Amino acid sequence: MFQAQVYASRRRALVRALAEGGARGAVIFAGNGEAPMNYADNCYRFRQDSSFLYFFGVAEPGLWATIDLDDGSSTLYADELSESALVWTGPRPSPAELATACAAEGHAPVASVAEELREALAASRPIHYLPPYRAETALELSRLLGVDQGSVRSGASAALIRAVIALRQIKEPREVAEIERAVDVSIEMHEAVIGAARPGMREAELMAIAYGRALAGGGMPSFPPIATVRGDVLHNHGYAGVLRDGASFLLDCGAETEEGYAGDLTSSFPVGRRFDARQAAACELVLAAGRAASAAMKPGAPFLEAHLAASKTLAAGLRSLGLLKGDVDDAVAAGAHALFFPHGVGHQMGLDVHDMESLGEDNVGYGEGYERSALFGYRSLRMAKPLKAGMVLTVEPGLYFIEGLIAAWRRAGRHEAFINYDEAERWIGTGGFRNEEDWLVTEGGARRLGRAFDKSLSAMEARRAAALG
Repeated sequence: MFQAQVYASRRRALVRALAEGGARGAVIFAGNGEAPMNYADNCYRFRQDSSFLYFFGVAEPGLWATIDLDDGSSTLYADELSESALVWTGPRPSPAELATACAAEGHAPVASVAEELREALAASRPIHYLPPYRAETALELSRLLGVDQGSVRSGASAALIRAVIALRQIKEPREVAEIERAVDVSIEMHEAVIGAARPGMREAELMAIAYGRALAGGGMPSFPPIATVRGDVLHNHGYAGVLRDGASFLLDCGAETEEGYAGDLTSSFPVGRRFDARQAAACELVLAAGRAASAAMKPGAPFLEAHLAASKTLAAGLRSLGLLKGDVDDAVAAGAHALFFPHGVGHQMGLDVHDMESLGEDNVGYGEGYERSALFGYRSLRMAKPLKAGMVLTVEPGLYFIEGLIAAWRRAGRHEAFINYDEAERWIGTGGFRNEEDWLVTEGGARRLGRAFDKSLSAMEARRAAALG
């Protein structure tokens, strides 16, 4: 945890923001509980809710918290550890110690939450809460508020969502330092895998290396790694593939610090010593698109412009390779390039690897005059609104040669004015390539986070040559 007054200051800022919008009543935060895998005592790794972490910092299961908007006081709800639990967990902080650690004015048993909410509802005081993303949280809120589950989900406070996004999207210097720690460990994960890869290895072996470096860094992976020879499958979480000389490998992984802050990087590298001509051309294009996107990032510039900069760079390169034809700007406006680049160029990052996504992607990444496009590819862009100094975002353009998608678009005759389908089919089997880096928006532009990590083709091939001897 950070110092106790960090959390008190954040809660004061939240109260001020809600008061400026005319909100009154109380805010309730639901902490996460344990999540059993297959029976009650065999649980997934515990991860506290990120907004609970941001405002209270306590990473213990089964907690609740409230903030009284009339006087600004906060209460942490936690139970004393039972004798039976103590046997399995060892000593844990008491409720009073947890409250002190986050500078909460009071603490009470978890059962007291129901009484406080009943009193607030009886007095016609509004209850503000964030949208639940776990079924058990929705069930408990349903019970506490006396409404059905559908009403729980639709009754989440729009004012609270807006206020939380406004605070969390601007990273404090201490948060940036944590994110950089996460990025540095993420770089270690990538370097370890790039150095260990050998023809004949299974994807699972490399995934295990990435996972191990995250653990050694003091935290965990910030999401399940993607470690695959099938880079054309965007979220390939299977690890059964076997590495072969001549193939390329895509690694998308990141570390999470003990404080909960994320890193998220992607590298593409040859399984052998060198990329073949098509692999090299695709990788060069992806790197160029990343440079174009990051150069477009500055306060006031819509992130949509970074996406368009990457898209136009990719489209121009695809035209030079014979995969696209016609005017580049027209092809991008029509969405023809999305056959090869079907996702957005990045997302916000912080306490969540896709920061605040549980609050609604459109709430986090749109508004301020920007609405999500219905076009294929564009509709997957998680962030379009103007940037502000202090935001942290990923930049992750990619190129993919997806057999089923190419076949489906050709059958439908989609964008025939721009796509050379004969050439596209010749590239099937080339795979998929993505480069992802993490950036902080500064007053003068943007700064790449983490230590130096050269991903140029020459650097990647030099690493692979050194690894293979």
